[in-house]
Amino acid sequence: MTLPHSAAPVPAYGAAALADVLPAVAAGLGLTEADGVPSTGLRLPAADRVCVFLIDGLGWELLRAHPDEAPFLTSLLPSSLAGSGRPLTAGFPATTATSLASFGTGRPPGEHGLAGYLVRIPGERRLMNQLRWQPHMTPRTWQPHPTVFQRAHVHGVKTCQVTSPTFEFTPLTEVALSGGEFLGRLTGEERMDLAAERLGAADRTLVYTYYSELDGMGHRHGAASDAWRGQLMAVDRLAQRLAEQLPPRSALYVTADHGMVDVPTDPAAGARIDMDAPEQEDLRSGMLLLGGEGRARHLYARPGAEADLLATWRARLGDRFWIASREEAIDAGWFGPVVEDRVRGRIGDVVAVAASDAAITATKREPGESSMVGMHGSLLDSELLVPLLEVRRG
Repeated sequence: MTLPHSAAPVPAYGAAALADVLPAVAAGLGLTEADGVPSTGLRLPAADRVCVFLIDGLGWELLRAHPDEAPFLTSLLPSSLAGSGRPLTAGFPATTATSLASFGTGRPPGEHGLAGYLVRIPGERRLMNQLRWQPHMTPRTWQPHPTVFQRAHVHGVKTCQVTSPTFEFTPLTEVALSGGEFLGRLTGEERMDLAAERLGAADRTLVYTYYSELDGMGHRHGAASDAWRGQLMAVDRLAQRLAEQLPPRSALYVTADHGMVDVPTDPAAGARIDMDAPEQEDLRSGMLLLGGEGRARHLYARPGAEADLLATWRARLGDRFWIASREEAIDAGWFGPVVEDRVRGRIGDVVAVAASDAAITATKREPGESSMVGMHGSLLDSELLVPLLEVRRG
């Protein structure tokens, strides 16, 4: 049975998506649309000092499944999404580059344009890796919208990012997270302590801090591994360390860019469809470029082969993937209510989204990504839902 693409979940853009967090925070700091901050239907209580701690890979379902490893974060679950006890959604695809751009700009992927892990450079026969920014594209041409951090800084909010020094000069940081002061610190403990310190450095402050190691451990070993659970325990301690140091009149939000699922590696399970294997010749027929990532693929067709490519993929994989044409995916709202003209060509002629534990790998072209145990990108709750936990000090 072919799964209708219209049955896929759609991110809650404009109301309860990751892109709505900073606009809602900025509103609580006194900024408005007139100050260049995108509008949102999300409402958060006002605070003079706000810190957002983004934990890479901390999905809502993963957190709820591990109360023993994360007792502090688990205790905050009722506070999620302004005390509703419900999660946010990431955007689509549920992947780091896309989510960080949505978070930092306050805009859905169809507007900021980082519409996947690997996307076609419009008009060219090559892909761009938007996480590693390879090949290099002029950052502010590729993503022209200012960040909410920049808007807040211009309007008198003391703003900074406290994260790994590795990220200071990356194009992704420039287009998604820049604005105010960048403070690089190597260890999680250093970041938490400095974030708390900077939070109290002025009457109105906005501080961002980030931790990537949980996601990395999940990719390497899987979210069912002892190694991943050990990282979750470490993250829980870091969040508590930061919360205990909050200055007066402040709020801490703990969120994430996506969740994760473990994709079976045993060939007998049939969960991994290797596009570089001889038996997938029919899936390659008519395809010019294979973009996206394992659980959220952008397929770029040779001229005139778009309809055949869509039909073949639906016939072969439509029982395990939501498969849509570019226009169907856009009309369904996967990338947001608006897709700017400069972004349309980055979206695949066909978009294939995992509706099961399957993944489309490419062991020769993408050996590193294909070897990952934990993956993400899909519209399933396991990847799409993320927390928005809250701690306040009056």
